[in-house]
Amino acid sequence: MSVEISNVTKRFGDHTVLDRLDLSVKAGSHVTLIGPSGSGKTTILRMLMTLTEPDSGTITVDGQPLFPAAQKQRRAVRRQIGMVFQQFNLFPNMSVLRNVTEAPVSVLGLSRDEAEARARELLDMVGLADKCDARPSRLSGGQQQRVAIARALAMRPKVLLLDEVTSALDPELVAGVLDVLRDVATTTDITLLCVTHEMNFARDISDQVLMFDAGRVVEAGPPEQIFGAPEEERTREFLSAVL
Repeated sequence: MSVEISNVTKRFGDHTVLDRLDLSVKAGSHVTLIGPSGSGKTTILRMLMTLTEPDSGTITVDGQPLFPAAQKQRRAVRRQIGMVFQQFNLFPNMSVLRNVTEAPVSVLGLSRDEAEARARELLDMVGLADKCDARPSRLSGGQQQRVAIARALAMRPKVLLLDEVTSALDPELVAGVLDVLRDVATTTDITLLCVTHEMNFARDISDQVLMFDAGRVVEAGPPEQIFGAPEEERTREFLSAVL
C-alpha cells in the first residue's frame, strides 16, 4: 500500500512539529526517517495510526483518505496498518501465544484455531516457537519485542510502522530484533516506514532515507547517497554525530 502525505502541518501549542510536510511512500517500499529527536518523525507514525490528527493537509493510504475523513473511513484504513512501538505493550496476564492471537480473533474475526496456527508460524519466524506458553515477564526485552513484531504481523498489515523499536533494549539484545526485521523486509511485500537511530540497519533495509529537521524533510535519497555522499550540511552534521 502506498502512503501520501500532502501539505501536512501539526502544532503542539506554539511548537510546530510538522511544517507543510509532503511525503510519498510507494507500495512495497522501505522508507526510513532519520534526524534529531523532536523533528517530527514519530508524529508522522502516530498520525498514520490515527493517534493524533494533523491541523491541516491530507493523508491517504492506497488512495483512500485517512485525514480528513469520517471515523468509519479512518477505522477501515487504519485496519490495514500495523505498528511496533518503542515499548512492547504486551498483555502481562496473557501467554505469548494469546498476545499474538487476541487481536486477529477479536478484530479480524478469525477462528481461534486459525489465529493460533498463524501465530505459531510467526513465533517460529521470530525465533520464539518454544515460548508460546510463557508469560511476557519470563522473557528478555529482546524476546518481548520480537513477540510484539509477531503480534503486529498477525494482523496482516499492508503497511508496518516501526518506531525506534530497539531504543528500550540493552545493546546486546538489539541485533536479534534487527535480524527479525531484516527478514520481514526481505521476505514480505509489506510497506515499511521506519524511525530509527540504528544507521546501519537503515542502510541495510531502506529503499529511501529521509533526513528530518524541524518538521521538514531536509534531504531524501537512496541510502548510498544519504550515508555515502549527503548533499545537505544539516545531514552531514547529524550523521557525523551519530556514526
